[in-house]
Amino acid sequence: MVNKKKKFYITSSIAYTNTKPHLGFSLEVIQADVIARYRRLLGDDVFYLTGTDEHGRKVAEAAKEVGKAPREFCDEISAQFRALKRILNLSNNDFIRTTNRERHWPAVKKVWLKLKENGDIYKKKYKGLYCVGCEAFVKEKDLVDGKCPLHGKTPEAIEEENYFFRLSKYQNQLKKIIGRGEIKIIPEGRKSELLSFITQGLEDTSCSRPREKLEWGIPVPDDRTHLVYVWMDALVNYLSALDYAIDGDKFKKFWPPNVHCIGKDIFVRFHGSLWPAMLLSLGLGLSKTIFVHGFITVAGQKMSKSLGNVIDPFELVKKYGTDAVRYFLLREIPPTEDGDFTYPKFEERYNSDLAKGLGNLVARVLTMAERTKIQAYTHIAIQPEIDQAWERCKKSLEEFKFNEALMAIWDLISFADGYIERERPWEVITELSTKERDQRTLGQKVAINNLLFILGNIAQLLQPFLPETSEKIFEQIKTKKSKLLFPRI
Repeated sequence: MVNKKKKFYITSSIAYTNTKPHLGFSLEVIQADVIARYRRLLGDDVFYLTGTDEHGRKVAEAAKEVGKAPREFCDEISAQFRALKRILNLSNNDFIRTTNRERHWPAVKKVWLKLKENGDIYKKKYKGLYCVGCEAFVKEKDLVDGKCPLHGKTPEAIEEENYFFRLSKYQNQLKKIIGRGEIKIIPEGRKSELLSFITQGLEDTSCSRPREKLEWGIPVPDDRTHLVYVWMDALVNYLSALDYAIDGDKFKKFWPPNVHCIGKDIFVRFHGSLWPAMLLSLGLGLSKTIFVHGFITVAGQKMSKSLGNVIDPFELVKKYGTDAVRYFLLREIPPTEDGDFTYPKFEERYNSDLAKGLGNLVARVLTMAERTKIQAYTHIAIQPEIDQAWERCKKSLEEFKFNEALMAIWDLISFADGYIERERPWEVITELSTKERDQRTLGQKVAINNLLFILGNIAQLLQPFLPETSEKIFEQIKTKKSKLLFPRI
């Protein structure tokens, strides 16, 4: 019987096109990429989605600031996000744009009409505080000194008639679902945060804006005087990329998502409550896991255009290379907490771990192998250390602990360095007898053989994290990566 591949659907969030890509979003798509590559190595049929969120007021205002029409502006910014695939060596299968009228808009229309048919969309007048940065109404109790704690700006007082989604209807159901762990939340602390938010009471949420106040968005299907609220529009991307509008084969195959990778700022209100409530109303399967990462600060400060400290991933890759950037973000930034970037930290990691650590080991082993003409290799006496590295790496990847998985690999690198110092396979001792010299030469060849085997395993372990580096090591040790398979747990 032929084993059928398991499907695995993973998404990043989709990035706002109000500004060009920065290092924070690069972290997210790299984390998602590692998971996608790992699942492929396990033999899963993986679909990895990313894209851009292009509607809403703050995108329209950003376009106006530079004197461009919203569509032209979004085309330019979205192209830069699409280019992250090349510069960060991402393996995403698709890139969805919310301005795509053939793929995305029909899905939004279908979702809206189904929600309304189920009695979960209604119209009412509303007065509240609106934060343009969040593209959401905010509560006065959540403000700090009268300002949004995320964007540091005073929200606008707005009074208008909008359509609303009956989020409150799903409060008790969501509380049970989250409490029972039907949606796995990583890290665990975010689950407590979400349950606390739900317990405080979910209010029905505005799901449209009057077209007279905002023209950049998707029209409400049965009311052209309103536009679909940007968050309801954006969340549908996870469906539209799978051809949900036509109930396509991709949707039948890959839904529901196995993992959503998102930032902590869009977890509780949107991916933790609004999105699953929408799916419950639609009668669709819920996302299985939500992996929530933190922010990247720069020298302890939040990245900000006004502070001039936004790190451009294109410039960083241009200076240091793709795998160096991937390594720093995965090794230095805690996967579920905030982490700090500085150029000294980056260069220290680069020099100590990549250049002097991995790079030096590869160069030393290849030099010794070339001198002794050893190419083929098998393991002999170093299997326990290799097995331990595999076990630690796999366990860490299953728990989304990218930094700990890399630590396991670098511990194997350190073991190899120590093995070289113990065995001293380069050493020639002239005082030995011929028989002793022959035995010594055999021992050195065995040691080099073992080191090549270690390098092969290191290359395989690095595939999800540093694919370019992994490929180069395989080429240098003259073996095919297909000869080594990432074992399924």
